[in-house]
Amino acid sequence: MTQAKASVVTPERFESGMTWSGYFDEKAQRNKEKFQYNYDETTLSDADAAAFKKLVESPNGPAKALALGEDWCPDVFRGLPVLVRIAEASGMDLRVFPRDDNLDIMNEFLNHGESQSIPTFVFYTADHRYIAHWIERPLKANAEMGDVMKRYEGLDRTNPDDLAKLRQIAEEFQTGPQWANWREETIREIRALLEAKAAT
Repeated sequence: MTQAKASVVTPERFESGMTWSGYFDEKAQRNKEKFQYNYDETTLSDADAAAFKKLVESPNGPAKALALGEDWCPDVFRGLPVLVRIAEASGMDLRVFPRDDNLDIMNEFLNHGESQSIPTFVFYTADHRYIAHWIERPLKANAEMGDVMKRYEGLDRTNPDDLAKLRQIAEEFQTGPQWANWREETIREIRALLEAKAAT
């Protein structure tokens, strides 16, 4: 995607964003332990780490990344720590913006031009030229969402017993192999996206 008009994300606006540690300490009040869990459980292979580092160091590479998210969102507390690991391994300058406080940025990167989906990751060169953006979750996760949601069918959130079951199902899923695979797919997709776009 090539941006058709001037972005609201100027270099100065980008610099105003929070670092990961700032976001984690100040804004990630809900699900802090889940952010930490996904950070701890995310590892990049040597090949992936080397590939991202090479991309960042290239003249048109993704030296900077902007992340939009909110701490209540499962896709955010799974996906944002993945980007953090990528940034740490590669030297990418990552800045985090709460979506609801930055709707002008969000509206620049709507999912299919309609939805304010999060997380949204936007990549820029060192001199702040837009490269590409990635939205919400990997394609594999989208394909599997229907089967995942079937686990919750027939359960009523207003019923205390059902609510306890919902929480147990969610906890088991979010610490299970399918969830871990979605983190791995996020790494794979972002690497493929940047390898395709950073060279153009």
